[in-house]
Amino acid sequence: MPMPTTFPSLVSTAVSEEANNVAIIFGVTGLVGREIAKSLICSESSWKVYGIARNPETQPITMKSCNPYHFISCDLLNPLETQKKLSLLDDVTHVFWVTWASQFPLDSQQSYEQNKTMFSNALNTLIMVAKNLKHVSLQTGTKHYISLQPPFEHPLKKRLNFYYYHEEFPRIITSKTPNFYYALEDLLTEKLNGKVCWSVHRPGLLLGNSTRSFYNFMGSLCVYGTFCKHLNIPFVFGGTRECWEEPYIDGSDSRLVAEQHIWAATKQATDCCYRKGEAFNAIDGSSFTWKEIWPILGKKLGAHVPEEEEEMVCEGLWYCREMGGDERKKKVWEEIVEKHGLVRTKMEDLANWGFLDALFRFPVKLLVSREKVDGFGFVKRCNTLNCMLYWIDCERDNKLIPRLDN
Repeated sequence: MPMPTTFPSLVSTAVSEEANNVAIIFGVTGLVGREIAKSLICSESSWKVYGIARNPETQPITMKSCNPYHFISCDLLNPLETQKKLSLLDDVTHVFWVTWASQFPLDSQQSYEQNKTMFSNALNTLIMVAKNLKHVSLQTGTKHYISLQPPFEHPLKKRLNFYYYHEEFPRIITSKTPNFYYALEDLLTEKLNGKVCWSVHRPGLLLGNSTRSFYNFMGSLCVYGTFCKHLNIPFVFGGTRECWEEPYIDGSDSRLVAEQHIWAATKQATDCCYRKGEAFNAIDGSSFTWKEIWPILGKKLGAHVPEEEEEMVCEGLWYCREMGGDERKKKVWEEIVEKHGLVRTKMEDLANWGFLDALFRFPVKLLVSREKVDGFGFVKRCNTLNCMLYWIDCERDNKLIPRLDN
């Protein structure tokens, strides 16, 4: 059964009937940040919402709202600017951290230091001024369970012979640069010191709609499909046979992840037994293979899908070379935007070709369990394929890619 195009709000009315619920969303222009903001703005419960991002919104949140929303541009790497702007927000009660610094590779020391600094700058100010702070919700990802450098797989996986990672699985200890996710989680316990509730959410492959997200799978897929249709070339999977034929990663619809953030923030804020904080995997709950869904996605995008599977997979196709390294492709994208009257974007605003290459050649399986979050009471699930089809429609509705009848 197709999933609904909108999720019913899961904001706890028992918790949120108070008039002083004030959310601050760091990374409000990203995939999950936008959905948290939309859910709280439209909630029947009383919320005031601050949205924080470094760059202005290219797609402002325009919808019928019940609650006030204020966007604030802030460079969180600048401690003085962060302190100046956040010190005015002394009414904040709920923090949602769904941002990260993407200037450097994930496995670099620079990335580790930048992300730790950003989170520390924000927490230092808010803890000082927000006297009614109830909950901090941190988003990291399922890369928590693997190494960011070879060998990628967790050293315990083969020895313990398990298939799904769970939240209590030990961190990877390495002499190389550690995963910055660990630093952010450590800051929660260090800064909050048992006085404020917190939760950590670990999504897999995020599905959503944004022009401000570095790892934007749906944007990349939609741009590729649009090119295939426009140039009348086949819609081909460029990756390994293993990634094509077997489940390798979990999908995480950004609406579902947003609702999980809100559920944890409103539930835990009134439950003293969660004071130490909890981590939850944040996935759709349905496994998939690219082999099963690739032809359906291609047809949805109006592209030519080869009839024979052998022609549908090409291990020698690298999107970085085929799409990203060709300046002519950027000119073609400009022509597509002009021809169909789309929102003016650069191809790189939507598509990350290196990300597609890495995703379709993932060196290890990164599948996780959602048993813990189910047991705590968040049981909402969704079908990953249906979510992808929904987000393709959203890309069209937002005039980021052409409609099929154009």
